[in-house]
Amino acid sequence: MLTSPSANGARDDHTDGWWRDAVIYQVYVRSFLDSTGDGIGDLAGVRAGLPYLRKLGVDGVWLSPFYPSPQHDHGYDVADYLNVDPVYGDLAEFDRLVTDARRLGMKLLLDIVPNHCSSEHPWFQEALRSAPGSAARERFHFATGRGPDGAEPPNNWRAMFGGSAWSRVTEPDGAPGQWYLHMFTPEQPDLNWRNPAVAADFDEVLRFWLDRGIDGFRIDVAAGLFKHPELPDSPDPHADERSRDSVNPLAWNQPEVHEVWRRWRAVCEEYTARDGHDRLLVGEVSVPSAQEHAQYIRPDELHQAFFFDLLSAPWDADAFRKSIDEAIRDIAGTGSTTTWVLNNHDQVRSVTRYAGEPGLESSGLGSDRARAAALLMLALPGAAYVYQGEELGLPEVMDLPDELLTDPIFRRTGSRSRVRDGCRVPLPWSGHASPFGFTSEAEGVRPWLPQPEWFAEHATDRAVADPRSFWHLYREALQLRRALPQLGTGTLRWLETSPEVLAFIRDDGLVCAVNFGTAPVEAPVTGTLLLASGPYSESGAESGAGTVTGRTLPGSTAAWWLTERGD
Repeated sequence: MLTSPSANGARDDHTDGWWRDAVIYQVYVRSFLDSTGDGIGDLAGVRAGLPYLRKLGVDGVWLSPFYPSPQHDHGYDVADYLNVDPVYGDLAEFDRLVTDARRLGMKLLLDIVPNHCSSEHPWFQEALRSAPGSAARERFHFATGRGPDGAEPPNNWRAMFGGSAWSRVTEPDGAPGQWYLHMFTPEQPDLNWRNPAVAADFDEVLRFWLDRGIDGFRIDVAAGLFKHPELPDSPDPHADERSRDSVNPLAWNQPEVHEVWRRWRAVCEEYTARDGHDRLLVGEVSVPSAQEHAQYIRPDELHQAFFFDLLSAPWDADAFRKSIDEAIRDIAGTGSTTTWVLNNHDQVRSVTRYAGEPGLESSGLGSDRARAAALLMLALPGAAYVYQGEELGLPEVMDLPDELLTDPIFRRTGSRSRVRDGCRVPLPWSGHASPFGFTSEAEGVRPWLPQPEWFAEHATDRAVADPRSFWHLYREALQLRRALPQLGTGTLRWLETSPEVLAFIRDDGLVCAVNFGTAPVEAPVTGTLLLASGPYSESGAESGAGTVTGRTLPGSTAAWWLTERGD
């Protein structure tokens, strides 16, 4: 039997450990809801949407960066960690958001970006004005170039978003000067975490937002803070450009990074000691294996880290089972729980991924599989994160014109293969034409990325009114997670099934089964049918071939049953 560490299964959002089985909704602020009519989402829009999220049934919200930024990477290039960009509001509006979230019983997490800042941040601007070897430059990775005139980069590292990871500066006297490291874009210089001043600065950042009442942080690039101290050449310089699973080992996952998370955990524990409520640290930890992943969530480090393997798994029963087995096995011993995710702001949406070949979304196959995957994820022990629009069944927008793409990956590579704009198109809330209630319908006002006409089929008002929609599937599943203790933390045991089916039993007899095949199969258990990702009939009377019953499970479908423990 696979067991996650806390097996009592009970849910109580007002006690220590609330995060262990929480469902958090990721809000990409820029694309959630615009309250000012400028075509860009903002904090007041998030506040207006909180009742909708409470009705959906999530436990909290994670906000993408809203700090002052020149927006070269839409907020992941931070120019001031202690304020709000005017396009999103101000600190007073943020405080109102905290108050409303508290009133609704919802947790609030902020996105923090410690690996790099904006090239317009005062720290970096001071470094540009200062001489080589100065304290200001020691906050970053400045180095002399190679070659007799220093015209070649200091090493062969490549940036995640394409091109060299180094840019050369012009010194204050006008001469060509040193180079600085940026593992993403030139507008995002990497901070030097070997400098104690950087750690002290981020202690201040943490305390600033914790004092304003937040419940924790999602940490961007949590494995990337430290670089090899000698900055040697990489044996595979193009690894970062290819895949998150094959990264430059000299720039990522260095052992010193764990000391940062111990330090941050200690800060959070100070606040927890005051009122008994955990402040959460959840990391974006992109490492090659679940075993390495588990090293980040030891009891004195991060509380949780996103487990991306399920997101990247192909639609295949063996692949899903392997990912789940490895996660629970390696994470169980840490004292944490697995943090499952199927979508986020950096990945092609699951409806499109699961459709198979591009352009097949209209077949319904991608939607069927995405619904089934959602039920599987929400039945697993641990926490889950839902990306905005996932509950609407939004496909990826694949045909944005080149001239409207804003992703720096496209600007630096010229390739659309990894462009992320398609999952960031503003949400459709109501109506039959753009802007679909996202922003004002005043003449000349347009969403910052164009919404396709077919977004009308996924508008929130239509989804809430249709009991067969993705939205109702998520809501019913989330209601069951709250009502049934066996859907919290606890145990998982696989059931014997045919090869194309995955089925597992949770504590006290909750069974989830997913048919990854295309043909109906015999249901793996008998019991009370609670919920299914497709049409279902508990009695089976007058049910069609595509209907889940107590006896059959159609292809590309998942279902939950309540049966006697041990069946």
